[in-house]
Amino acid sequence: MMDNGAMRKNALVEAAKVHAICLVLMTASALRAQDSPQTDLPRTTLKAGMHLIQAQVAATPQQRAIGLMFRPDMPVNEGMLFVFERPAVQCFWMKNTLIPLTAAFVADDGSIVNLADMQPQSLDSHCSEKPVRYVLEMNQGWFKKRGLKAGFRLSGPPFDRQR
Repeated sequence: MMDNGAMRKNALVEAAKVHAICLVLMTASALRAQDSPQTDLPRTTLKAGMHLIQAQVAATPQQRAIGLMFRPDMPVNEGMLFVFERPAVQCFWMKNTLIPLTAAFVADDGSIVNLADMQPQSLDSHCSEKPVRYVLEMNQGWFKKRGLKAGFRLSGPPFDRQR
């Protein structure tokens, strides 16, 4: 017999699998309509201590499905902030993504829950350790070079109103 913690963890894993399957279907649909980088998304400025991040905001299902696909490179202090309607276990992969990235899974208050390094063109799934509403993708190594780890709090418009 499983305890409540094990049952909850199993439920979160199953929810993440369903989410990943939906993402695959949405990505396939979005890719039929687009095979080049999306570069015209709204932008916001985030702060990681003294570091400024210029982040494109992917807030719709189609924008999130395409994400940073098809980009040959990305400037050092730029990234993409994925915004979801409600907190959930978020899982990301790198199909059609050409550059190595680190995903920061971020809670509503801006605190980093966990980080995941992701390799280009990989179908490996990288998930948040708990439900989150935000995921910030940056060039791989960006967080590590600045000593930013789980527990560090980002600031900026999406997070400031949650405090």
